[in-house]
Amino acid sequence: MNLHNGQLYWPETYTEITQFPELEENISCDVLIVGGGMAGALCAHVLSQEKELDVVLIDRRHPGSGSSSANTGLLQFSSDKMLHELIEQQGEQDAVYFYQLCQTAMKDLYKVASQLSENPEFRPQKSLYFASAGEDASKLIREYEVLKKYDFPVDYLEPSEISSRFPFSKPAALVTSGDADVNPYKFVQILLKDAAATGVRIFEQTPLIRKTKTVHGFTCESERGVISARYIIFATGYENDFLAQQLGADLNRSYAIVTEPLPSLKTWYKEWMIWETKRPYLYMRTTKDGRIVAGGLDEDKAEAPLNEGMIEEHGERILEKVREHFPDLAPRISHTWCATFGESHDGLPYIGEHPNRLGEYYCLGFGGNGTVYSMLGATIIKDLITKGFHPASRLFTIARAVSL
Repeated sequence: MNLHNGQLYWPETYTEITQFPELEENISCDVLIVGGGMAGALCAHVLSQEKELDVVLIDRRHPGSGSSSANTGLLQFSSDKMLHELIEQQGEQDAVYFYQLCQTAMKDLYKVASQLSENPEFRPQKSLYFASAGEDASKLIREYEVLKKYDFPVDYLEPSEISSRFPFSKPAALVTSGDADVNPYKFVQILLKDAAATGVRIFEQTPLIRKTKTVHGFTCESERGVISARYIIFATGYENDFLAQQLGADLNRSYAIVTEPLPSLKTWYKEWMIWETKRPYLYMRTTKDGRIVAGGLDEDKAEAPLNEGMIEEHGERILEKVREHFPDLAPRISHTWCATFGESHDGLPYIGEHPNRLGEYYCLGFGGNGTVYSMLGATIIKDLITKGFHPASRLFTIARAVSL
């Protein structure tokens, strides 16, 4: 599968990547992580803190070169599904607990980023979530009331309050605190480099060809070596279309652009991240060097198109949306790409142990909050391996999947 096509921006911003060896011998370990993107890198980081565990990570490419290199780096505790909508689906207790878990994961991401050997351009931010049309204002009012009820950091803005801050007005908006943006590619590369420095063995160009359950764990065959592991974690993201079908997930594609650096962003109030109630939604953020990252125009197709003209046309459409909101900035596109992303059947990530294969875990952050879900998943799976229990695991169990 082509996970992305077009001209990616993030890999150009960080070239001091670590080249890892290819596996060329038979080895053993306690935990094998399959996949070196955001989910795998966070799992490696969290598990590297458990000194009694011997951890190995493999990636079929160079780690971080799959979906993570096409990630736009908006990190929020809010889900694509509003809390009041999730309450109707999951019940109040579980829905609120899920949002609280995401809030905690945001704090964990900040802590992880602050402890790395290099700054991954992690910036605490606020998010503006605006009503795309007048009829959406009532949904935002309802969401505000529920978020406030459970002490989530949120404010409600009237149209005049929006237009006093931005060069556009909307029927209503929520402002959430405790969010962040990040350079996702740099984040993954530094996570892996630091994990390797603490003893995690990482192999690139090492695909998992065959997995066999044994009495003591798993035998995992690659092209030039075999790994014996007590536990295995699949952090393969959107790579496996068959797995997505088994889980009842949808694979779609989205488009994104990055602009040339702008001389000033003074009309962009405090560089808040921006998204909207319309589905599929437009989202926008800035970078440390004054660029705009924007995306949207999601399509119900899994694989990124090979047609560069199609990708550029979608990029121009996104740019027009940016210009509608910031007519004074006159941004110009420097990079445009299209990437695959996944959505679970119920809006929650897939995290936990396979119900029929003990010792086999999944950390799949399907949804718009993939990085936040990956942080949450890494923490849950660490506790499941080291303690045998995590109170949140019941929410994300693989057993809820449509077909296994």
